[in-house]
Amino acid sequence: MRAVVYEKYGPPGVLQLKEIPKPDPGDNEVLIKNFASTVTTYDCWMRSSTAPPGFGLMSRISSGLLQPKKPVLGTELAGEIEAVGKDVKRFKAGDQVYSFLGAGMGGYAAYICLPESGALAIKPEKISYEQAAAIPQGALTALYFLRKAGIRNGMKVLIFGASGGVGNYAVQLARHFECEVTGVCSTEKMDLVKSLGADHIIDYTREDFINNGTTYDIIFDTAGKSAVSRARNSLAQGGAYIFATFGLPKLLQMLWISIINRVKVVFGLLEERSEDLDFLRDLVEAGELEAVVDRTYPLEQVAEAQRYVESGRKKGNVVITISHNNSS
Repeated sequence: MRAVVYEKYGPPGVLQLKEIPKPDPGDNEVLIKNFASTVTTYDCWMRSSTAPPGFGLMSRISSGLLQPKKPVLGTELAGEIEAVGKDVKRFKAGDQVYSFLGAGMGGYAAYICLPESGALAIKPEKISYEQAAAIPQGALTALYFLRKAGIRNGMKVLIFGASGGVGNYAVQLARHFECEVTGVCSTEKMDLVKSLGADHIIDYTREDFINNGTTYDIIFDTAGKSAVSRARNSLAQGGAYIFATFGLPKLLQMLWISIINRVKVVFGLLEERSEDLDFLRDLVEAGELEAVVDRTYPLEQVAEAQRYVESGRKKGNVVITISHNNSS
């Protein structure tokens, strides 16, 4: 079968399209014919063996010191189940599904085997495979952290990085929870954030939300670039400051400030649950959540897609399409 692999760390050029063996499902696994995946910042980190400051060595040990342990990237996908193991109960051949693969990766391949107990669910019926593939990582991350922060009706929520892969879903989910949403983004991305339902938009190239005198119940930094030491005064009493991405220096700073200033700082590792994918599917079907797809690239152009993601210019998600013209 066709797959894009990388056998050494480096720039996007290390990615190569190759033929690798097609997997067979185990007793508790399903075999998925994959039609779409995405390029995320995490994929780029793994390929280049970079990580947020302070976590480089830990990341390298995890991914492989000398060469990648898992040569096929791709953290999310959408496809059709082709076969199931003898003990599988939740799915059958022909089911259209979407999945968050997480650190297991493998989305840049024509086929993949996944355990039925993983973050795997029937995809929203009303959207394409390409749109479905663009939902799991960003939307699950946003949902996890907003719930962890205690989001509820009537809160004022600020999303820093509102046009990104996590931020665009954070805006939409905060609206679902009937909150007053402020999105922070660059000038050229303001129209997108407005279309997602943000009540207020701040152009960070012209204004610092820290200086506007407004306090928020939740500040969600999806990019790890806001200054919590300065922004704590923008947090309402009992509010929560969420960081989805951070380096070790930022983590130590967050812990110190949370102790000294009694600020609730929320961070952690995403829980991968199929029931959350079911919840997101219901929102999509109800018209309350939409996939934001900036660009699509064929599997053969994954390297170009990763260059675009690393440029910082993307809005929402970058999708990879996988054709099966030759059944491989």
